[in-house]
Amino acid sequence: MKRSSLYGAAFILMAAAYTACQSPAGSGNNTNTDSTASAAPAPLQVEPVTGSPTFPDASLKIDKITAEKSGDSAKVNFTFKVANYELTQQTADASTKECSNSSQGQHIHFIMDNQPYAALYKPEHSTTLPLNTEHYLLCFLSRSYHESLKTPAAAVLVHFKVDGNGKIVKLPQPTTPMIFYSRPKGEYVGNDTKNVLLDFYVYGGTLGDSLQVKAGVNDTTFNIRQWQPYFIKNAPMGDLKVTLQLTDGNGNPLQGPNTQVERTAHLAAGEPITQ
Repeated sequence: MKRSSLYGAAFILMAAAYTACQSPAGSGNNTNTDSTASAAPAPLQVEPVTGSPTFPDASLKIDKITAEKSGDSAKVNFTFKVANYELTQQTADASTKECSNSSQGQHIHFIMDNQPYAALYKPEHSTTLPLNTEHYLLCFLSRSYHESLKTPAAAVLVHFKVDGNGKIVKLPQPTTPMIFYSRPKGEYVGNDTKNVLLDFYVYGGTLGDSLQVKAGVNDTTFNIRQWQPYFIKNAPMGDLKVTLQLTDGNGNPLQGPNTQVERTAHLAAGEPITQ
């Protein structure tokens, strides 16, 4: 199983330019001017996340998949094996990361067909899937603040279908690069809006000159050539739309399953949260 490697220089994206407030033309005796009121907001930035604890020996495996037919669908049960990693434990630097953190601790991200993940604090999960459908399931170990472990052993991908009898049939593993969306997700309130985690999982390719991620944060797009987590800073309150698209070295979109995904999160300065 190939995974993307981390390399390349860290980058900071200044997603919006702004001009400084200037006094109106004249004698300069504008003593009633309120410079604070006219100041432009800080520009949106995207910065690499560094210094997170590593878990080089952590591993995640699917122990068993079972299914039971029920009408025109099947209840599918998954059990996992986790080694050298403690679910429900707070990651060591969680209190200093200044970002959204799960009070329930470290967990598994369960991503079915690139839909919003389910956070698993126990090594088991059940879901209902229609008969005669094909699926891609990616699961990986997550720090308590939702940052994925990107070592090969800490993730597992399964390509399968549910047949007409409600049975699970494994399909060939994909041979083309894919990208799975993880964060941002849901709602962020107050201090959690300071550092909004941008995290994703690249499968089957190595980011660099010939494989990149074209990412959009609201109205700004930029290219990612290094697979690592990032913090979105100075994001405006309200909807935060994020798009991820795998491209070749010339910026052309890649074709194939799970090469493009988008999601919308919501930021609010405080309660109540308004949409």
